[in-house]
Amino acid sequence: MAYIFTDDNAKQEIESGKPVVIDFWAEWCVPCKRIAPIVEELAEEYDGKVLIGKYDVDEGDDLTGEYNIRNIPTMLFFKDGKLVERYVGSATKDKLKEKIDALL
Repeated sequence: MAYIFTDDNAKQEIESGKPVVIDFWAEWCVPCKRIAPIVEELAEEYDGKVLIGKYDVDEGDDLTGEYNIRNIPTMLFFKDGKLVERYVGSATKDKLKEKIDALL
């Protein structure tokens, strides 16, 4: 199951040094709903290696502002506490796996 990132826990997880992928989404976003099952599958496949989760832009806004999220879905990829990749828009599972594998 995908991790639920919030304004309270996201910074700590990013700064932990482990690879982190955050999917910025909203309930009303159709493309977000389309990639949601892919995000869930990847979270299970990479469990223990990469922390993959979701951040609801309607529930929190600290990360949205800090990382200048203007469109959703947007996925941010972190390695060693630093943002290394940003992907905006819908994506295939293979494309996301390629980006996640680059974190390892």
